[in-house]
Amino acid sequence: MSEPAASPEPTASPEPTASPEPTASPEPVASPEPAAPRPESTRTGPGRLLVAVYGLFALSASARAVVQIATKFSHAPVAYLLSAFAGAVYILATVTLTNGSPTARRIAVLSCSVEFAGVLAVGTWSLLDRATFPDATVWSGYGSGYGFVPLVLPVFGLLWLRYWARRAGTRRTVVPAPGDAGEAAEAADAGADVKSV
Repeated sequence: MSEPAASPEPTASPEPTASPEPTASPEPVASPEPAAPRPESTRTGPGRLLVAVYGLFALSASARAVVQIATKFSHAPVAYLLSAFAGAVYILATVTLTNGSPTARRIAVLSCSVEFAGVLAVGTWSLLDRATFPDATVWSGYGSGYGFVPLVLPVFGLLWLRYWARRAGTRRTVVPAPGDAGEAAEAADAGADVKSV
């Protein structure tokens, strides 16, 4: 008598797989405002020439003042100290115009304004009281010894900085396109729905 066929061993039912956890959608990211690409600083374009001239005056005025103060300070102390002050103003203007950040531009406006006031004040003083200026400074006679460049340089600097201030104001008033605003709102709504589930 034949043995009954062995019944197949019962196979373990597969373990129920855990349903995948819902993944949170990434946080909505606001679309960037459309803005025209801009140069990195005020030293671009005509600003390069302006920075170069300021750098030249910073070097020449500072070096001249250091030599005069070190070798013959008692001869004309007022003139030499004013030359050193002019050199410091030129250095500050050169650095801030080269940097071009909003804070640097504000400092550059201040330095150019001080420079312009200094040229006018020292220029007038040197003409009215020649005994105090036996040696000329950079700003003596309104910069006549330098072709009156010290008189016009701060004017060009202030005009260039004003142009940059207007550019910055124009960029701040740019409004995103209506489509971009709608997409940002839809993304925010989708994010709120996922969090509420």
